[in-house]
Amino acid sequence: MGKYQQDVQTLLDKIGGKGNIQAVSHCMTRMRFVLVDPKKADEKEIEKIPSVKGTFTQAGQYQVIIGNDVANFYQEFTKFAGIEGVSKDAVKSAAKTNQNPLQRIMGALGEIFAPIIPALICGGLVLGFRNIIGEVDLLNGRTQSLADVSQFWAGMYSFLWLIGEAIFHFLPVGITWSITKKMGTTQILGIVLGLTLISPQLLNGFSVATTPASEIPVWDFGFAQVQMIGYQGQVVAAIMAGFVLVYLEKFFKKICPEVVSMVVVPFCALVPAVLIAHTVVGPIGWKIGDFIANIVNMGLASNFKLVFAALFGLFYAPIVMTGLHHMTNAIDSQLVNTYGGTNLWPMIALSNIAQGSAVLAMSFLQKRNERAQQVNIPACISCYLGVTEPALFGVNLKYGFPLVCGMIGSACGAVISIGTGVTAISIGVGGLPGILSIFPEYWGKFLLAMAAAIVVPFVLTYIVGSRKLSREDRVLETAPAAAPAAEPSAPAAVEAPSETASITLQAVCDGHTLPLSEVPDDVFSKGVMGEGIAFEPTGDTIYAPADATVSVVMEDSRHACGLQLADGTELLIHIGVDTVDMKGDGFTLFVHEGDHVKTGDKLISFSPEKIAAAGHPKTTVFIVTEPAGHTNMMFHTGIDAKHGETAIAELS
Repeated sequence: MGKYQQDVQTLLDKIGGKGNIQAVSHCMTRMRFVLVDPKKADEKEIEKIPSVKGTFTQAGQYQVIIGNDVANFYQEFTKFAGIEGVSKDAVKSAAKTNQNPLQRIMGALGEIFAPIIPALICGGLVLGFRNIIGEVDLLNGRTQSLADVSQFWAGMYSFLWLIGEAIFHFLPVGITWSITKKMGTTQILGIVLGLTLISPQLLNGFSVATTPASEIPVWDFGFAQVQMIGYQGQVVAAIMAGFVLVYLEKFFKKICPEVVSMVVVPFCALVPAVLIAHTVVGPIGWKIGDFIANIVNMGLASNFKLVFAALFGLFYAPIVMTGLHHMTNAIDSQLVNTYGGTNLWPMIALSNIAQGSAVLAMSFLQKRNERAQQVNIPACISCYLGVTEPALFGVNLKYGFPLVCGMIGSACGAVISIGTGVTAISIGVGGLPGILSIFPEYWGKFLLAMAAAIVVPFVLTYIVGSRKLSREDRVLETAPAAAPAAEPSAPAAVEAPSETASITLQAVCDGHTLPLSEVPDDVFSKGVMGEGIAFEPTGDTIYAPADATVSVVMEDSRHACGLQLADGTELLIHIGVDTVDMKGDGFTLFVHEGDHVKTGDKLISFSPEKIAAAGHPKTTVFIVTEPAGHTNMMFHTGIDAKHGETAIAELS
């Protein structure tokens, strides 16, 4: 009989039976299912299974969180169910069948923009700071800026444009690189293609509108002329050009003999791609991009702009839950490069703030429910900092009414924002810090919109929650203590239970420590797997935090391992977010399951460069998955830790 026999049987039944499973795999902590009919999965009953720590759906996959022992659970499950597990890539491919064409397009768009967004956010903040220095007249009776009166600030104003230009004018390079990365083709060819779109030989794309047609340079081929126009800041044209290159390379790889592939394929893919980019898809993409930007801008500037704003603010959070919100990144970028700013992005920031405010109200309502607070507080913080998924899926959607109250508050904030003309320099941090990306002249108006996005959802959620939340939801009641047994006539000597010994755990790597709430992964940030700490590594090696036995390692992906201490305490170390997708590339294991390690022994090394190139955060998570009687756990966040020297946790 297997260790998890009863749990396995229950899971198979509640997930809809063998016939409802299209594919199944696992990673370090989760079972990943692709279901024929996701509606057949009884989520409430599945979460009651003792081995299950939670469930969620992402990108067409139904994921069941098990923990460190997921490999054994998976083996028992597949054996009992009589099904073959498949690779994680196969699960991903199968998951796409649960998505409609629009969802697949939006998912692809999201994957293209995900590696670029940090640069766009940085660029927005840089340009915001630059505007404060040189565009806002704060001095001498509001007639001069800092750059006007100080050579240092004048130099800084000029210097910061170097970064802003690199991010926004040269955006096509990032887009074409990201497309080749996502599609698994040669990334350097994508970079070269992007560079040909913004070459200094071409007329700068931002100057086309003010340049007479007769003065635009051309390539003259005798039988035809092609205008030498750059695509600085263009989004749609770059996306179309990137996919032309990808499919040309894939085609020539299929038909070209391997012996000459390295020479023939790059040439045959890149040269036609550049030609097609400048003669066909570039001009078409330019027109499409302008059309989309003009339509959105018309909606934001028309007589119905307040209705548009109210609807956008109301429905943005549900759009996020479908994944369709990724389109707004492309639209925002196009608006910035067409009109010099965007009215759309401030509404997105306000929606995030509104959903966070609804969670804040839930935190007040559930202040006596410790289990709920473990989700509420991190979700609220992350939402106010621009990451909404923990709040949306962990709290607001679960109860329903906080989501609606947040939507109403978002609509109120959006109406104020559009009604007062609030404009952002670019995409920024999608929460409270988002004000730094707003043009300074609109700060006061944006603060008013933020106030609405904070107050309205909080008040509505608190009022509705006061009536709708059950006592069980508001107060976590512990089971009453058992009545004392009758005193025996001749008391026997009973040995007092010994206290659990305290344990000090050392840093598993060199780096800065963070609270789990800042990890961009719901399973870890919401504490589903247990309490712990996160690291932003400055090195490339993971070390044992204490004397332990290696209980589990991911031999194929090599990105995580589990440890068991002598008293039964179980630990999980997980390098990066979604790094399981890298299939072990860039990771080296120094241990295997069953090995005994000492404090400071090497466990895993990794390549930060490869993790970054794959588009994943390198944030490393350290979790106590089984406390084994330790009721008090203290973690030291916000410090610079060094492996083997810095204590980062005390368990008692």
